[in-house]
Formats: sequence, structure tokens, C-alpha cells
Amino acid sequence: MRPMASNERIDHLERLLEVVRGLTTAPDLESFLQTVINEATELTDSELSSILEYDATAEELRFLAMHWFQRDLLRPVGVPLEGSAAGWVYRQGQPLIIQDVRVDQRHFKVVDRVTKHVTHSLVAVPLIVGGQIVGVLEALNKKDNAHYTEEDLTILETLAALAAQAIQNVSLQRKVRATSIELAELERLKTDFIAIASHELRTPLGLILGHATFLRELSGEQYGEQLDMIIRNAAKLKTIVENLSDVDNIQTGAARLRNQTVSLSKIIDDVINTFQAEADSRKITLKSEYEQLTFHLDGDGVKLSIALSNLVKNALQFTEPGGHVTVSVEEDAGYYKVTVTDNGIGIPARDLPRVFERFFQVETHLTRRYGGMGLGLAVAKSMIELHGGRIWAESEEGKGSRFTFLLPAAQSQPFTPGSGPFLEQS
Repeated sequence: MRPMASNERIDHLERLLEVVRGLTTAPDLESFLQTVINEATELTDSELSSILEYDATAEELRFLAMHWFQRDLLRPVGVPLEGSAAGWVYRQGQPLIIQDVRVDQRHFKVVDRVTKHVTHSLVAVPLIVGGQIVGVLEALNKKDNAHYTEEDLTILETLAALAAQAIQNVSLQRKVRATSIELAELERLKTDFIAIASHELRTPLGLILGHATFLRELSGEQYGEQLDMIIRNAAKLKTIVENLSDVDNIQTGAARLRNQTVSLSKIIDDVINTFQAEADSRKITLKSEYEQLTFHLDGDGVKLSIALSNLVKNALQFTEPGGHVTVSVEEDAGYYKVTVTDNGIGIPARDLPRVFERFFQVETHLTRRYGGMGLGLAVAKSMIELHGGRIWAESEEGKGSRFTFLLPAAQSQPFTPGSGPFLEQS
């Protein structure tokens, strides 16, 4: 057995390195695998090489890469796991060298009959990714009637690892594409639901509220409690429908800012007054904290009010009786920073990155104690971003949450993520 010369070993390493580079530069899987079997043939001084992959449906091995002149002949051929050298390698997960196939029953002679090629010797190794065998790389007939060596085996195992990784990469890409298509379809269904629900519920809900309010004025106290309950719950539905409509308008691009000079301090006071009765009824202290400034900016007062209202409502919803909710605003380097702080139940760390997603609920549908559809924070985020601002949440479970948004104090200072005095929160 001739030992490999130093120059020859260096040449082999350089060629293997080129194959490694091809793992990221090859235009497609077929081209890369063709490179692998060409190098396997030349580096082991063989006549032929091929790659087989496992077909789970047929429960056999199928030729995935072969030399061009055998392509049409071998594509239809299946290689059984029992009664073939490649099948043995696949089942055992071990390499195999057969120096004379005439004395080894594992050689699958059907391939020779199909290709009209006579196999004398072979070497085969498994393709393994993450401990899972996905196929087999084999080389046939070492030239000059020489025997396959451990060095040949090492070369094939290196090439097999690269081929297996390439196959795995393509498989993962296919799964990613399939998942992306599925997610896109789910997003379309969600968008359609929002549009239909917000449109179809608006009119009947308006009629329910209108007639219930009218009847409440006529009924006196006889049915007052029942009608008040109808009005309260219809008002909750109205809020949900309005949130759905806001989300739909933002998704379809129909949302437009009606800018004028507005006062953040007045918006805060109005929102506090709106929720004061609810806070008092739940024994929650609701207050604002800011200096005696108006905090003027160019913006859509209605949309900013919706955003802040949703944050305050969320804070009240998750704060227990005896707690407090505080709204503050301050100016810093051309930005207004508005913060809604509570000492409520807090948000688990695993859920914090998702609180602004549409329909996301911190609680599961089986354990939730609080109402809503998970739209309020998503709407608030959209409203703030329409103004060129950004919003984030900080929380410690059991101790409370703090929701903060930044708005440029003037339209001449547009906000970009990572700019200004407050960088992206981790």
C-alpha cells in the first residue's frame, strides 16, 4: 500500500477546502453535489461515485447525484436497504470497504445490469446531519486494481459531511419557505377577519346602544339595572369594534393623520378624567405628574388620545384594588417622553417582547381573568408610530409595568429608531 506523499496530501486538503467554500457559493444543491462526487472520484482514484438519499415513502435509497452519463439510467432505480452495500451503510451508520464484490453478498448487482458497468470494489460512507443519517456517498472501482485505504475513507467521510450539510440546508430552506407561506395565509385570514368584523358589527352595535339608551331614559328604575348592563357591555363591544377598525385602517393604509397643534398635557388630563370614575370604583389611584407646561406638538389629537387611553385602560385592567396608575410627560432634547406606570400584576419576561402584537394575550384562554381581545396595545403602537415615534414596555412580574412612548416635539425632527436621547430598549 503506497503511502500518500506530502505534496499529494496538501493537494487533497486544498481541493477539500475548495469544496468547503462551495458549500456557501454553489448556485444550487445539484451543482454542489456534482462537485462532491467529482472530487470523490478523483481524490480516491475511482472510476465512479454517487450519492443516494433515503426515500421514506418507498423505504429505499434513491440516486440523488451521479455522473452525467448515468443520470437517465439511475434516476428510476431504487436501492433496497436489505441486500445492498449502500443499504447496509445506511442501516448501520458505519463506513464500508469491499475490496472484491464477488465475495460479498451485500453488493446490489441490479445497478450493474442497468448501467452495463461492472463493479469490482467499492467504498461507502453515511451522510449524517445532527446524528440523523440522510443518505450514502459511495465510490466504485479503485483504479489499477488497487485497494481502498483508510485515507480514501477519510476523504469520503469529509465529502459526505459537506454533502449532508448541503442537503440539510436545502431542507431547512424548504421548511422556511413553507412556513412563510403558511404564516402569510394566516396573516391574510387575520386581516380579513378584522376587516369583516369591524364592518359588520358596527351598524348592529350602534343600533343596540342607541335603542338601549333610549329605553333606559323611558324605563325609569324598573328595568334600569338590566338596561345599564346592556349599555355597559355594548360599550365594551363598541371599544373592541373601534380597535378592530383602527387596526384595519392601519393595515390597509387608510389611516391618515389630521395634524394640528395639540397639547399633550391636555390630552393627558382628558384621558385621566375619562377613566377617573372607573379607577375610583376599583379603588385605584389614577393621577398625572408633569410640570406646568403644555407640551405642544404637531399631531393628530384623536389618535394620540386613543393611544394613551389604551395604555391607561391596560394599566387599570391589570392593577389590583389599592394600586396606583400614574401618567407622566417630560421633554428631553427635542422629544416628548410619555410614561404610564402601574404597580399591577406585571408581565412575565417571556411575554414582554410580544405585548404589542395583535390579538396577543398574556394569559391563556383557559386561565385568563381579564377581558379584551389583545388589540389595545397594538393600536397604541400603531398610533404612536404613525407620528414617527416609538413605544416600548418594561415590567417586572408581580411589581408592575411601565409603558413609554417618545414623540418628536416638532415635525422637523422626525424620529428614527435608535436615535435621540432614548435608544432601543433590549
